[in-house]
Amino acid sequence: MSTIIGVIHATRVAVSPIEAAFGIHWPEAEVVQFMDESLMRDLDETGHLTPAISERVESLADFAYKDGAAAILYSCSAFGPAIEAVQARLPVPVLKPNQAMLDEALAFGGRIQILSTFRPSGPSIRRELEALTEQKRLEVEIDDSYVPGALDALQAGDPDAHDTLIADAAGSRADVVLLAQFSMARARDAVSRRVDAKVLSSPVSAVLALKRMMRAPANGHAPAANGTAATSAQHLSA
Repeated sequence: MSTIIGVIHATRVAVSPIEAAFGIHWPEAEVVQFMDESLMRDLDETGHLTPAISERVESLADFAYKDGAAAILYSCSAFGPAIEAVQARLPVPVLKPNQAMLDEALAFGGRIQILSTFRPSGPSIRRELEALTEQKRLEVEIDDSYVPGALDALQAGDPDAHDTLIADAAGSRADVVLLAQFSMARARDAVSRRVDAKVLSSPVSAVLALKRMMRAPANGHAPAANGTAATSAQHLSA
């Protein structure tokens, strides 16, 4: 029997990157996707998480859990406090979009640049990264940069413009460049060609972290592989 992983999205353009990451790194998992695109619009309009938005973010996790998800992954980094509330409440692993990527970034240290195409994502990730550096007692230099127009280009069907805008925003001084959103993963090669820094994207890091979590040895014995084929379903939430 395959492991069911619930993936929660606030934008349609995040779906393909996570499907690609699962397809390459954990094809045995059964990926069930939940989406509420109005979350992104409402957060952009208010500029901050409201109780109503947080409740909707949490309710999607409840849907995933009731649908049989053995673990839940969020793909939008702008809803951090709401995701933390889910982590504290549900009895299954719940992963923030960038949780694994941030741990990876701190292993390199030095100067870290966060690039985002959705304005609330950069500050949200910066807060998470600062909390981690304090917890681990590390000293790093952090810069977060918003890339205007890139997400609009991707949603309008111009992925090349999206990638170019992101690559243009990458700083030459950074040791590590973080692509803040799942939808930005496709720009990794373009950014890597532009800078000497290590370029990290969250989908691959997240999938590998989930795979390790769900296949951790029990009583000294590694559990059998899950299933033989991946299936995907999409649940749209109003």
